Amino acid sequence: MERRQFIGTVGVVAAATPFIGTLASCASETKSFEGHKFPELPYAFDALEPYIDAQTMELHYTKHHNGYFNKFMAAAEGTELLNMPMEEIFASISKQDASIRNNGGGFYNHALFWENMTPEQGEIPADLKQAIETDFGTVDAFKEQFGKAAKTQFGSGWAWLIADKDGKLAVTSTPNQDNPLMDIVSTKGTPLLGLDVWEHAYYLHYQNKRADYVDNFWNIVNWNVVNNRLVSSKV
Repeated sequence: MERRQFIGTVGVVAAATPFIGTLASCASETKSFEGHKFPELPYAFDALEPYIDAQTMELHYTKHHNGYFNKFMAAAEGTELLNMPMEEIFASISKQDASIRNNGGGFYNHALFWENMTPEQGEIPADLKQAIETDFGTVDAFKEQFGKAAKTQFGSGWAWLIADKDGKLAVTSTPNQDNPLMDIVSTKGTPLLGLDVWEHAYYLHYQNKRADYVDNFWNIVNWNVVNNRLVSSKV
Protein backbone atom coordinates (compact mmCIF):
# COMPACT_ATOMS: atom_id res chain seq x y z
CA MET A 1 0.00 0.00 0.00
CA GLU A 2 1.38 3.41 -0.91
CA ARG A 3 2.11 5.83 1.96
CA ARG A 4 -0.54 8.41 0.98
CA GLN A 5 -3.20 5.70 0.70
CA PHE A 6 -2.08 4.27 4.05
CA ILE A 7 -2.47 7.67 5.69
CA GLY A 8 -6.01 7.98 4.36
CA THR A 9 -6.88 4.49 5.54
CA VAL A 10 -5.70 5.26 9.06
CA GLY A 11 -7.90 8.35 9.06
CA VAL A 12 -10.97 6.31 8.11
CA VAL A 13 -10.25 3.70 10.78
CA ALA A 14 -9.69 6.39 13.39
CA ALA A 15 -12.98 8.06 12.52
CA ALA A 16 -14.87 4.80 12.78
CA THR A 17 -13.17 3.49 15.92
CA PRO A 18 -13.53 5.07 19.37
CA PHE A 19 -10.10 6.17 20.56
CA ILE A 20 -8.86 3.88 23.29
CA GLY A 21 -6.15 6.24 24.48
CA THR A 22 -4.83 6.01 28.00
CA LEU A 23 -8.02 4.28 29.12
CA ALA A 24 -6.63 1.15 27.47
CA SER A 25 -4.11 0.90 30.28
CA CYS A 26 -5.72 2.82 33.09
CA ALA A 27 -8.81 2.42 35.17
CA SER A 28 -10.19 4.04 38.30
CA GLU A 29 -10.72 0.59 39.72
CA THR A 30 -8.61 -2.49 39.03
CA LYS A 31 -11.72 -4.63 38.54
CA SER A 32 -12.69 -2.58 35.46
CA PHE A 33 -9.24 -2.86 33.88
CA GLU A 34 -9.27 -5.00 30.75
CA GLY A 35 -5.60 -5.17 29.91
CA HIS A 36 -2.98 -3.08 28.16
CA LYS A 37 -3.85 -2.27 24.54
CA PHE A 38 -2.09 -0.26 21.89
CA PRO A 39 -4.40 2.67 21.02
CA GLU A 40 -5.75 3.69 17.64
CA LEU A 41 -4.51 7.07 16.44
CA PRO A 42 -7.55 9.41 16.49
CA TYR A 43 -6.68 11.17 13.22
CA ALA A 44 -4.74 10.63 10.00
CA PHE A 45 -0.97 11.06 9.99
CA ASP A 46 -1.24 14.28 8.00
CA ALA A 47 -4.13 15.75 10.03
CA LEU A 48 -1.93 17.99 12.19
CA GLU A 49 -0.02 19.61 9.34
CA PRO A 50 1.59 22.09 9.02
CA TYR A 51 2.41 21.97 12.74
CA ILE A 52 3.40 18.30 12.82
CA ASP A 53 4.21 16.68 9.50
CA ALA A 54 2.84 13.35 8.30
CA GLN A 55 6.20 11.58 8.17
CA THR A 56 7.01 12.48 11.77
CA MET A 57 3.58 11.33 12.93
CA GLU A 58 3.85 8.04 11.05
CA LEU A 59 7.30 7.22 12.42
CA HIS A 60 6.48 8.48 15.91
CA TYR A 61 3.31 6.40 16.19
CA THR A 62 4.22 3.20 14.32
CA LYS A 63 7.87 2.93 15.34
CA HIS A 64 8.54 4.79 18.59
CA HIS A 65 5.22 4.43 20.39
CA ASN A 66 4.60 0.90 19.16
CA GLY A 67 8.15 0.00 20.13
CA TYR A 68 7.62 1.19 23.70
CA PHE A 69 4.40 -0.81 23.92
CA ASN A 70 5.94 -4.03 22.61
CA LYS A 71 8.98 -3.75 24.88
CA PHE A 72 6.78 -3.00 27.90
CA MET A 73 4.60 -6.04 27.20
CA ALA A 74 7.68 -8.23 26.80
CA ALA A 75 9.16 -6.95 30.07
CA ALA A 76 5.85 -7.45 31.89
CA GLU A 77 5.25 -10.95 30.49
CA GLY A 78 4.50 -13.47 33.23
CA THR A 79 4.09 -10.82 35.94
CA GLU A 80 1.16 -9.25 37.77
CA LEU A 81 1.84 -6.02 35.85
CA LEU A 82 -0.22 -7.33 32.94
CA ASN A 83 -3.29 -7.06 35.17
CA MET A 84 -2.51 -3.67 36.70
CA PRO A 85 -3.53 -0.24 35.35
CA MET A 86 -0.57 1.99 34.54
CA GLU A 87 -1.37 4.39 37.40
CA GLU A 88 -0.85 1.55 39.87
CA ILE A 89 2.38 0.50 38.22
CA PHE A 90 3.70 4.07 38.24
CA ALA A 91 2.76 4.55 41.89
CA SER A 92 5.49 2.07 42.83
CA ILE A 93 7.71 2.35 39.77
CA SER A 94 10.77 2.66 42.01
CA LYS A 95 10.37 -1.07 42.70
CA GLN A 96 10.47 -1.96 39.00
CA ASP A 97 13.46 -2.31 36.70
CA ALA A 98 14.42 0.22 34.05
CA SER A 99 12.69 -1.63 31.20
CA ILE A 100 9.30 -1.28 32.90
CA ARG A 101 9.91 2.34 33.87
CA ASN A 102 11.19 3.48 30.48
CA ASN A 103 8.93 1.46 28.20
CA GLY A 104 5.84 1.69 30.40
CA GLY A 105 6.34 5.44 30.56
CA GLY A 106 6.81 5.66 26.82
CA PHE A 107 3.68 3.62 26.20
CA TYR A 108 1.50 5.68 28.55
CA ASN A 109 2.94 9.12 27.76
CA HIS A 110 2.46 8.77 24.02
CA ALA A 111 -1.12 7.54 24.34
CA LEU A 112 -1.87 10.67 26.36
CA PHE A 113 0.07 12.82 23.86
CA TRP A 114 -2.07 11.71 20.87
CA GLU A 115 -5.22 12.52 22.83
CA ASN A 116 -3.80 15.96 23.65
CA MET A 117 -3.88 16.98 20.00
CA THR A 118 -6.58 17.59 17.42
CA PRO A 119 -6.89 19.09 13.94
CA GLU A 120 -10.07 20.84 15.11
CA GLN A 121 -9.47 24.29 16.56
CA GLY A 122 -11.49 25.06 19.66
CA GLU A 123 -11.80 27.44 22.59
CA ILE A 124 -10.68 26.55 26.09
CA PRO A 125 -13.74 25.33 28.05
CA ALA A 126 -14.89 27.79 30.71
CA ASP A 127 -14.09 25.56 33.72
CA LEU A 128 -10.56 24.85 32.52
CA LYS A 129 -9.97 28.50 31.66
CA GLN A 130 -11.10 29.56 35.12
CA ALA A 131 -8.80 26.99 36.76
CA ILE A 132 -5.86 28.18 34.66
CA GLU A 133 -6.56 31.82 35.51
CA THR A 134 -6.89 30.99 39.20
CA ASP A 135 -3.55 29.19 39.40
CA PHE A 136 -1.47 31.04 36.77
CA GLY A 137 -3.12 34.47 36.54
CA THR A 138 -3.82 34.35 32.80
CA VAL A 139 -3.88 31.80 30.01
CA ASP A 140 -0.91 33.55 28.41
CA ALA A 141 1.04 33.28 31.66
CA PHE A 142 0.31 29.55 31.76
CA LYS A 143 1.42 29.10 28.15
CA GLU A 144 4.63 31.00 28.85
CA GLN A 145 5.42 28.83 31.88
CA PHE A 146 4.56 25.60 30.06
CA GLY A 147 6.56 26.69 27.02
CA LYS A 148 9.59 27.48 29.17
CA ALA A 149 9.42 24.05 30.80
CA ALA A 150 9.32 22.40 27.37
CA LYS A 151 12.06 24.53 25.82
CA THR A 152 14.48 24.25 28.74
CA GLN A 153 14.05 20.53 29.50
CA PHE A 154 17.63 19.29 29.16
CA GLY A 155 17.94 16.49 26.63
CA SER A 156 14.92 14.27 26.05
CA GLY A 157 11.77 14.49 28.11
CA TRP A 158 8.30 15.95 28.57
CA ALA A 159 6.56 19.13 29.74
CA TRP A 160 3.35 18.70 31.74
CA LEU A 161 0.32 20.52 33.05
CA ILE A 162 -0.80 18.63 36.13
CA ALA A 163 -3.41 18.78 38.87
CA ASP A 164 -1.93 18.02 42.28
CA LYS A 165 -3.67 16.11 45.07
CA ASP A 166 -5.43 19.31 46.15
CA GLY A 167 -6.64 20.10 42.64
CA LYS A 168 -4.19 22.96 42.11
CA LEU A 169 -2.73 23.23 38.60
CA ALA A 170 1.03 23.30 38.09
CA VAL A 171 3.58 23.04 35.29
CA THR A 172 6.43 20.56 35.55
CA SER A 173 8.79 18.57 33.36
CA THR A 174 10.34 15.11 33.48
CA PRO A 175 13.34 13.52 31.77
CA ASN A 176 13.22 10.60 29.36
CA GLN A 177 9.86 8.76 29.64
CA ASP A 178 9.14 9.60 33.28
CA ASN A 179 5.82 11.24 34.14
CA PRO A 180 4.15 12.93 37.14
CA LEU A 181 2.37 9.73 38.22
CA MET A 182 5.65 8.03 39.09
CA ASP A 183 6.81 7.79 42.68
CA ILE A 184 10.34 8.81 41.67
CA VAL A 185 9.52 12.35 40.47
CA SER A 186 9.81 15.42 42.67
CA THR A 187 6.50 16.99 41.59
CA LYS A 188 3.63 14.52 41.46
CA GLY A 189 0.14 14.97 40.06
CA THR A 190 -2.41 13.89 37.48
CA PRO A 191 -1.25 14.65 33.92
CA LEU A 192 -3.71 16.89 32.09
CA LEU A 193 -1.53 18.00 29.17
CA GLY A 194 1.80 16.62 28.02
CA LEU A 195 4.24 17.67 25.31
CA ASP A 196 6.90 15.32 23.98
CA VAL A 197 10.22 17.13 23.53
CA TRP A 198 12.29 14.15 22.45
CA GLU A 199 13.99 15.01 19.15
CA HIS A 200 12.10 12.25 17.33
CA ALA A 201 8.90 14.25 17.97
CA TYR A 202 9.98 17.23 15.90
CA TYR A 203 13.42 16.99 14.30
CA LEU A 204 12.41 15.99 10.74
CA HIS A 205 10.34 19.17 10.40
CA TYR A 206 11.87 21.65 12.85
CA GLN A 207 15.49 20.41 12.92
CA ASN A 208 17.09 21.93 16.03
CA LYS A 209 14.38 24.57 16.50
CA ARG A 210 12.59 23.03 19.47
CA ALA A 211 11.18 26.44 20.43
CA ASP A 212 9.24 26.69 17.16
CA TYR A 213 7.78 23.22 17.70
CA VAL A 214 6.72 24.16 21.24
CA ASP A 215 5.15 27.46 20.13
CA ASN A 216 3.19 25.75 17.33
CA PHE A 217 1.84 23.13 19.74
CA TRP A 218 -0.82 25.60 20.92
CA ASN A 219 -2.44 25.44 17.46
CA ILE A 220 -3.36 21.77 17.90
CA VAL A 221 -4.12 21.34 21.62
CA ASN A 222 -7.33 19.44 22.32
CA TRP A 223 -8.62 21.61 25.14
CA ASN A 224 -11.76 19.49 25.57
CA VAL A 225 -9.64 16.46 26.45
CA VAL A 226 -7.57 18.53 28.88
CA ASN A 227 -10.77 19.80 30.49
CA ASN A 228 -12.17 16.27 30.76
CA ARG A 229 -9.02 15.11 32.51
CA LEU A 230 -9.32 17.99 34.95
CA VAL A 231 -12.91 17.03 35.74
CA SER A 232 -11.94 13.37 36.18
CA SER A 233 -9.07 14.30 38.50
CA LYS A 234 -11.55 15.81 40.94
CA VAL A 235 -13.72 12.69 41.20
